[in-house]
Amino acid sequence: MATLRDIKSRIKGVKSTQQITKAMKMVAAAKLRRAQESVVNARPYARKISELISRLVTDEDIANNPFIAARNVSNIFFVIVTADRGLCGAFNNNILKEGTRQLESISSDPKITPHIYCVGRKCYEYFNKTDYHIAGYSTGIYSPLKYESAINISEDIIKEYLLTNYDKVVFIYNEFKSIIQQRIVVEQFLPIPVQIDSADKKNIDYIFEPGQKEILNYLLPKYFKAQMWRTLLESYAAELGARMTAMDNATTNAKELIRILQLTYNKERQAAITKEILEIVSGANAQQEG
Repeated sequence: MATLRDIKSRIKGVKSTQQITKAMKMVAAAKLRRAQESVVNARPYARKISELISRLVTDEDIANNPFIAARNVSNIFFVIVTADRGLCGAFNNNILKEGTRQLESISSDPKITPHIYCVGRKCYEYFNKTDYHIAGYSTGIYSPLKYESAINISEDIIKEYLLTNYDKVVFIYNEFKSIIQQRIVVEQFLPIPVQIDSADKKNIDYIFEPGQKEILNYLLPKYFKAQMWRTLLESYAAELGARMTAMDNATTNAKELIRILQLTYNKERQAAITKEILEIVSGANAQQEG
C-alpha cells in the first residue's frame, strides 16, 4: 500500500504534468489560428490553378506532355507526410498505417516497385526500420514552415519524375477539416490527373495570348509548388489541431487523476489519524487497568 508521502509526491507530479499539457495546448491553439488562416488562403489558389490547367490541356498534351501523359507503371513514388514530433494523438499513427497499407497493396504485385519520400521525422524513423526503399526525406521543416521547403521538395520530386525514375507520384497526408477532425488523403500528384470538359470548351471561345501551350508550360511549375505548399499547410494545421485536442484531453485526465489521488490521500490520512487515536485510547485504558 502506498504511503501518504508517496501519494502526495504523485499528486505533485501529476500537477506538474497538467501544467505542461495545458501550456502545450495553449501554444498549439495560438499556432493553429495562423496555420488555419494559411490553409484557407492557399486552397482557392490551388483549386483555381487546377481548373486553369484542366481548361488548357488538349488531347495532344494528354498524349505527349511529360507531366500529364500516363505511363506504364513499374515504379510508384509515395510521398508520406507526417509530423516531426509526437504528442498529437493518433495523427502520425493513422498516416503511417495508411502508408503501410498502400505499400503492402503495391508490394503484392511483382511488376510494381514502391519507393518512399518521407516528409517529417516520424515518417523517416518509422520506415527507416523497414525494408522499403527510402528514396529521400525532409525533416525539421515545420519550425517554422516556409514556402521554400515546398519548393525544394517539389523540385526534387519533379526532377526524379522527369528522369523517368518513377512512373507515378502519390501523396499521403492529413487534410485539415476542423480542430477535432482530420481526413487522410491519398492523392495522385504525377502524372497530373486532368479532366477535359469538351462541352465547356465548345461553349466558350477562348483567346490565348501568347499561346495555349506557352501558358500551360508557364502554369505547370506553379501548379506543382502550389499543391505541395497546400499539402504541407494542410498537414501542419491538422497536426496542430490533433495536438491541441490531445493536450486538452491530457489536461482533463490529469485533473480527474488529481481528484482521485486527493480523495485517496484524504482517506489514507483519515485512516492514519483514526489508527493513532485508537492506539492512544487503548494505551490509556491499559494504563488505567494496570
